[in-house]
Amino acid sequence: MDFIIASTYDSYIDAHLAMGNLLSEDINCWLKDENTVTIDPVLTNAVGGIKLMVAAPQIGRALEILQQTKRQYQEQHPCPNCGSANVEYISTPKKASNWLGTFVSVVLNAGAPMAVKKVYHCFDCGFEFDDAVKKTE
Repeated sequence: MDFIIASTYDSYIDAHLAMGNLLSEDINCWLKDENTVTIDPVLTNAVGGIKLMVAAPQIGRALEILQQTKRQYQEQHPCPNCGSANVEYISTPKKASNWLGTFVSVVLNAGAPMAVKKVYHCFDCGFEFDDAVKKTE
C-alpha cells in the first residue's frame, strides 16, 4: 500500500494528536522520522520534521479531518489585535536582548543555534502573541 505525506510537525505531541484524530476515524496512518526528530531536535529541518503518512486511498478524508481540526483550533485562539481566526502556532526566533553578544556569537560561530520560541502568529495583521494574552476591551 502506498502512503502519502498528509502533514508535517516539529513536535511529536502535535504529530500524535493529529494521528490519534485520524486513527479514531479508521484512517490508516503512521509517523515517519518521529524517532529522529524526538531524539535529536536539531535534525528537524534536515529531515523535514515528523511526517504524518496516510494511506493513498484515504488521503482526501484525512486532509478534510486535519483541516477541520485546524479550523476549530484557530477559532479557539483568535488574534487579540484584530480578531481574525487566521492564526497559527509557529516557531519564531527569540528577540536578542543583547545585540552585541548576539553579533559576536554569530561572527565567531560561538554557541548554539539561534534560540526560538513558540508564539501564535496572525497572518492578517502580523501580530504575535502568547496564549496568555487576552484582548482588553
